Amino acid sequence: MELTARKKQILKVVTERYIDSAEPVSSKFIAQSMGGSLSSATIRNELADLVELGYLEQPHTSAGRVPSPKGYRLYVNELMERRSVSDQEAAQINEALGGQMKGLDSMIAQAGQMVSSIVSYPAYAMAAGKSCVTIRRYDLLPVDQDSFIAVVMTGDSRVKSQLLHSQLPVDGQQLPALANLLNTHFTGIPAEELGNKLMGLTGQMAPELFMHLSLAVEYAAEVMDHSARRQVFTTGQTQLLKQPEFQDLGRANNLMSLLTDQKNDLPVLDENTPMQILIGPENVNEALKDASVVVASYDIGDNMRGLIGVVGPTRMDYAAVAARLSYFAESLTKMFGKNNHLPPKEDES
Repeated sequence: MELTARKKQILKVVTERYIDSAEPVSSKFIAQSMGGSLSSATIRNELADLVELGYLEQPHTSAGRVPSPKGYRLYVNELMERRSVSDQEAAQINEALGGQMKGLDSMIAQAGQMVSSIVSYPAYAMAAGKSCVTIRRYDLLPVDQDSFIAVVMTGDSRVKSQLLHSQLPVDGQQLPALANLLNTHFTGIPAEELGNKLMGLTGQMAPELFMHLSLAVEYAAEVMDHSARRQVFTTGQTQLLKQPEFQDLGRANNLMSLLTDQKNDLPVLDENTPMQILIGPENVNEALKDASVVVASYDIGDNMRGLIGVVGPTRMDYAAVAARLSYFAESLTKMFGKNNHLPPKEDES
């Protein structure tokens, strides 16, 4: 059923008042907000219709009304006034991003911290590749007769190394030729193809060389698998406790656990979607059923993109959060583009 303009105006008044006050909105306040143009009886009838249609809820019989997830969705889609950041907010964001370019992981984590401080809600940040991770280069370094060091560089410039122990003797003079073989046949291909390439060389080299090659390829597959996983940084979890909806620690517990222990379950965007707002039950994760998420993407470069998300109550100020997050994401895209290169990812100890 298509809502009348009057019903939409009342829904807008209720939603924006509830966002500001966190208290159910009375018909008296609605009448005052609409300049006395409607009688109390008319407003009560319209409110009853909006409750029946599922756009508003009435927490208690004598209480005012609050928006439902359905009401918030209509508000975000049709009624919310799109905002731009203020000059002061823009200056704050630009100043925060004006520091020296650090390693990628630190930069992404810092971006989440900046957003959380700007919007006063918990935030999360991550980087995701737009294509599979591959190995760009191999190096093999001799150590002793039983071991050698494998050094691999991934396509996103992360360098990893590990000491590998062999059951067969290691001849350091043969390692450069083995590294050349790896760089010729085992670079630029996805992890699932490494095994087939390796099997194709069975019987074509001495057993000890094949074992060393196998160890290096196995290590490369582990690095690729780890690099392909999203690393998620969360911050500002305690901001939740400032919200009236989460004063009850029992209610906040599931959401806090998600932000702390199940970070990989936080919502992500489709590749071509710049921003998305997920309200209450629209979130797949049960811990987010009473919360909302605003998430935006930005280009990092080198075939990668970053995601910044904000988690808060369904009563969050969507217009303000969306404006700040959008400006922040656009600024990050410009910053990475200006540097014209991807900062190195930091090796993990």
